[in-house]
Amino acid sequence: MRSWILLWVLLWNVAAFVLMGLDKERAKGNQWRIPEKVLFLSAAAGGSVGALLGMRFFRHKTRHWSFRIGMPMLLGLQLIGLLLWTFREFLFR
Repeated sequence: MRSWILLWVLLWNVAAFVLMGLDKERAKGNQWRIPEKVLFLSAAAGGSVGALLGMRFFRHKTRHWSFRIGMPMLLGLQLIGLLLWTFREFLFR
């Protein structure tokens, strides 16, 4: 089961990173953009690290407070969830 979770997180991180890059390219070309809701949902689905790396690498959405605050908060929530899931046997006896 752990391998499925790792695969899930890996795929969503790659997807979130790629979506940030695609949206940045579309922004440069004044084309149809990827909705911010999609960028946040890809991060919330497990790709928060990829979204943060995409923000830094592509220098995209770094001026938007919702992204500057929201993405690290999503990462923090995911880390808390991971810790709770990892230590659930000890915490919830």
